[in-house]
Amino acid sequence: MTLVTDVDVSMQPDESFIALELLPVVEQAAIESAKLMGCGDRHAADQAATEAMRKAMDHADIDGTIVIGEGERDEAPMLYIGEKVGHAHSPQKVDIAVDPLEGTNLCATGANNAIAVMAVSEPGGLLHAPDIYMDKLVVGPSAVGKVDLDAPIADTVKIVAECLDRDVNETVVTVLDRPRHEKIIAELRKVGARIKLIGDGDLSAAITAAVRGTNVHMVAGTGGAPEGVITAAAMKCLGGEILARLAPKDDAQRKRCESMGVDPDRLLKTIDLAPGEHIVFIATGVTLGDLLEGVRFFGNGARVSSLVMTYASQVIRFMDSIHLTERSEGLPIRRD
Repeated sequence: MTLVTDVDVSMQPDESFIALELLPVVEQAAIESAKLMGCGDRHAADQAATEAMRKAMDHADIDGTIVIGEGERDEAPMLYIGEKVGHAHSPQKVDIAVDPLEGTNLCATGANNAIAVMAVSEPGGLLHAPDIYMDKLVVGPSAVGKVDLDAPIADTVKIVAECLDRDVNETVVTVLDRPRHEKIIAELRKVGARIKLIGDGDLSAAITAAVRGTNVHMVAGTGGAPEGVITAAAMKCLGGEILARLAPKDDAQRKRCESMGVDPDRLLKTIDLAPGEHIVFIATGVTLGDLLEGVRFFGNGARVSSLVMTYASQVIRFMDSIHLTERSEGLPIRRD
């Protein structure tokens, strides 16, 4: 595991600059994938997002390395782990974790909460996680330091409810609707918790768990490790917490973890997954979501909603942007 130590502060990336430089990259990925919303082809939607993000990064003033990308599991042609993006002469040297389309099935079916997302840090500021599964527990700021990944899920939801000053039957837990989660779901139902089953997109669900007013209070279950790293970047900016442990399915995956310097049996906290001090997190809505609007097309352009967070400066921005395909004398100002 690579941690940041003895770093020359003068060489740290400018968070505000990075955020403004890479926001259009994420927005373009969202726009291109949104054009295929409901197409029924998750791979085509993902490819459109990936190609748009890769092309846009060619124009970004960064010297970037992809540390979490489309890599191994998806066998995508671009944005693979280790790929260099931007310009080698740029003083803004960064590690980048991307998910050009988080919720490919959601976009392909027109369902809610598909997003394009990116996390950025100084070199070494994001864990180079293998593309395998990971056990995860995500909670908001009020429950930080009070929950245990290995505790019974019924006990955990009671603690989260207490931290939020509410009853268990008023507490919502988001869980991916998968056969592997049958035990978790049964235990949550037994204790009376409310459950939100989702077909895809545990990263966007995790973000909502750390934001008051979304009516999601906790996320639990097994999902992708790369998404876990990006989630950690978001939790660091939002003050929430992710607890996780890699879940290799065989000896080959276990050896891969070890070859990457990650102990597969170690409990990983937010600080382990995202140790960087100069983290930027950007997400843009593709379809309508709990936190962000989806891409809205009009005659000569598209309107997008984004979440931009910078850790060191402790700034969280909800941004609304219009991308024009041709000049217009009037811009749409309504939110419909």
